[in-house]
Amino acid sequence: MLRDAVRSLAEAKIAPHAAAVDEEARFPREALEALVANDLHAVHVPEEYGGSGADALATVIVIEEVARVCASSSLIPAVNKLGSLPVILSGSEELKKKYMAPLAKGDGMFSYCLSEPDAGSDAAGMKTKAVRDGDFWVLNGVKRWITNAGESEFYTVMAVTDPSKRSKGISAFVVEKSDEGVSFGAPEKKLGIKGSPTREVYLDNVRIPADRMIGEEGTGFATAMKTLDHTRITIAAQALGIAQGALDYAKGYVQERKQFGKPIADFQGIQFMLADMAMKISAARALTYQAAAASERGDADLTYQGAAAKCFASDVAMEVTTDAVQLLGGYGYTRDYPVERMMRDAKITQLYEGTNQIQRIVMARNLP
Repeated sequence: MLRDAVRSLAEAKIAPHAAAVDEEARFPREALEALVANDLHAVHVPEEYGGSGADALATVIVIEEVARVCASSSLIPAVNKLGSLPVILSGSEELKKKYMAPLAKGDGMFSYCLSEPDAGSDAAGMKTKAVRDGDFWVLNGVKRWITNAGESEFYTVMAVTDPSKRSKGISAFVVEKSDEGVSFGAPEKKLGIKGSPTREVYLDNVRIPADRMIGEEGTGFATAMKTLDHTRITIAAQALGIAQGALDYAKGYVQERKQFGKPIADFQGIQFMLADMAMKISAARALTYQAAAASERGDADLTYQGAAAKCFASDVAMEVTTDAVQLLGGYGYTRDYPVERMMRDAKITQLYEGTNQIQRIVMARNLP
């Protein structure tokens, strides 16, 4: 029922704008409004804070179905979870009440600020600092590759509070867009997901109350990594949706397109490509849903499961979308058809929330 509801909404309210959102590189306002109106923008927020209380699998299905028609729009529910999960996992009760309620109502989105110009895969090498000043912390630094920056009202920011302790000297904070000293760089000019702004976040003597720290001092990096164990599964879901959308479109196209007097779907070479695409998607879905179940239960092997799902599903998305472009031939290479957009969008799923090379390191260190 959830899948049918989200698919109907996505096809009616989000799909019609997907090409324009990509072409104009603009935020998918129509998608945000439709998702908020149907309470699908942040389904993971627990009921006690005014949310839907959806489990990890339900959240995956929402993201998957939105990504099937528009990858940029699927980053609304995905990044709302990424940005707010540190607060849910480690924040005080007061912090949860303060920030989960507006998120659940759709009064503000949440972004996640971990990466920096010189701290990507090596996130512990960050330079952003937070210095205690009485009942306040003062933050200074630059965060890079921040999804939905400028659109979001709330930001989970990782900053160094004790430089002598490396990863154990990093703490997490909630920063608001309206805080004095917060500003944003120009949107990055990207290959794909053009409707989701990616910008730098500048923190210039941003003074915030001490109670905006998420968890204890020095626990920020551990919270950040714990968060990614859960949210890498949402990237797997996004990849899965993109791949499914590409297969669905290609399947319809090959039945219509005629060459040599018959639909190209009648040729064995085409049939084998479609069979392989469907098989890979099925395998990716099984792995992603298994990881979502592990996330919900808090299984001991979640770190491995999340990395495996993200890595496999994103590799599948890249393969399947590339094959979809091939199946459409010259048409697939034009912007008149959606598969080239899907191919461009698929690429980022192999890169963010940890490149697939990093995922393989994570898996190797956490073999079940």
